[in-house]
Amino acid sequence: MRLQLAFALATDRTRHVFDEALVARLAEVCDILSPVPIEDFDTAEARALLNRAEILVTGWGCPFITREVLAAMPRLQLIAHAAGTVKYMLDPAVYEAGVLVTHAAEANAVPVAEYTLAAIIFANKRVFELRDLYKADPSRTSTWALMDEPIGNYRRTVGLIGASRIGRKVAALLEALEVEVLLADPYVVPGDPVSKLAELTDLDDLLARSDTVSLHAPSLASTRHMIGAREFKLMRDGATFINTARGALVDEAALIAELESGRIQAVIDVTDPEIPERSSPLYDLPNVFLTPHVAGAAGTERLRLGLMAVEEIERFVAGRPLKYAVEPAILERLA
Repeated sequence: MRLQLAFALATDRTRHVFDEALVARLAEVCDILSPVPIEDFDTAEARALLNRAEILVTGWGCPFITREVLAAMPRLQLIAHAAGTVKYMLDPAVYEAGVLVTHAAEANAVPVAEYTLAAIIFANKRVFELRDLYKADPSRTSTWALMDEPIGNYRRTVGLIGASRIGRKVAALLEALEVEVLLADPYVVPGDPVSKLAELTDLDDLLARSDTVSLHAPSLASTRHMIGAREFKLMRDGATFINTARGALVDEAALIAELESGRIQAVIDVTDPEIPERSSPLYDLPNVFLTPHVAGAAGTERLRLGLMAVEEIERFVAGRPLKYAVEPAILERLA
């Protein structure tokens, strides 16, 4: 008998995650209970689907799976999350019930690493500053002057804070550039494969030596505001700070104070709160490139998320081990 599958995600936030081809692949190995995703677990229609579901495909906008919701899914065997972290949507009771959990964080890491690489290249090249100078001075006199400064990517130093899946992907992408790569992560030990891509060092040394610093640590109670006034003071004059991880890792007031001094630059994709107050200087400072949390999968990049979820479901149905299972022991360490 074929396993029964239901979707639980927000349709307005997950366009392109599952195209017709991916849905067809799911239909080959499972019975899809409804093509319409569940967006509210409390409706009678949702409860009827949950009661039959053995596989639940989740994504952005999925309501929190509480103990009470889990009790409404007595047949549930697998949660396949077609997005990144699952720690904000699962009660520990899911694991207590023996339900397997997998996610597509590895797929979401790809565009984040690509965005970070682009940010590093543009930051070292001073592209944003050159753009503004060119607008103000079409004669190019001021841009020529900046281009005579020691800018560019050749032989520059890039510091990566955190050997997360994204941090490791960035380190691999940086092999294409002739740059020195530093890595600070207290959990990386000599012999780790990433040590072939980057020089292991401590945070203070990394901050002091790097022309560009990119943050890739998880958001935990222990890492909240791990980069603050002291850390920013260690950065070189003219260096760039890049954050595509989580806004809570940074003391934003300290960052803004350092940026207002004009001493450093920043490329910021994540903030705390998620949307800064309209009065925030981050919107207007000339040495800040601010984006609205777009480094992760967007548009057709989201297809990778759906594909990874489908491949995991195919493995599960075939009785093969999951490739991206989320074990309870690592749940809290996830980004």
